[in-house]
Amino acid sequence: MYGLVNKAIKQLVVSNHGEGKWSEICQLSDFVEEDFVGLQSYPDELTFTLIANASNVLNTHSEKLLEAFGEYWILSTANEGYSEMLNLAGNTFVSFLNNLDLLHYQVNNIMPNLAPPQFTTRNQQSNSIELEYRSHRIGMIPMLNGLLIGLGKRFNLEVQVTQIEFLAQGDACDVFSISW
Repeated sequence: MYGLVNKAIKQLVVSNHGEGKWSEICQLSDFVEEDFVGLQSYPDELTFTLIANASNVLNTHSEKLLEAFGEYWILSTANEGYSEMLNLAGNTFVSFLNNLDLLHYQVNNIMPNLAPPQFTTRNQQSNSIELEYRSHRIGMIPMLNGLLIGLGKRFNLEVQVTQIEFLAQGDACDVFSISW
């Protein structure tokens, strides 16, 4: 993953728990650099190690931490440096969901090692939609839940996210029912 993801994890931890906790997480993760370079690619294992150690240090489940991070990413990090790009993805919640692959394609132009997930929307209703999710990364579904909740807040919606199909149980992909 790119450094800006790890940098955002750091910002989330520091803003809620202080520099001392972040230093402890870094020490446990064998990360000795002072910070992350936003557009530098880092091994996914480093990100997963940071999350696992943050979960231990902060005494919270990694799923809960990933969900909080997903929401934080949309409402804080992405909004700070990438608000124009986010605005181009859509001016409504549904249009944004429909344009997720296009957004990742645009980001991939500045981050060639991105390897983003793929999304497809289906069964759109007046207050619900289903989102198909395909990713080579295992364990990111809690982050996706947080991203969707944060995205709902971005569009002044309170969304409920329920997983209805599971790749791990033999379905073609993971699918989420999103209502508001």
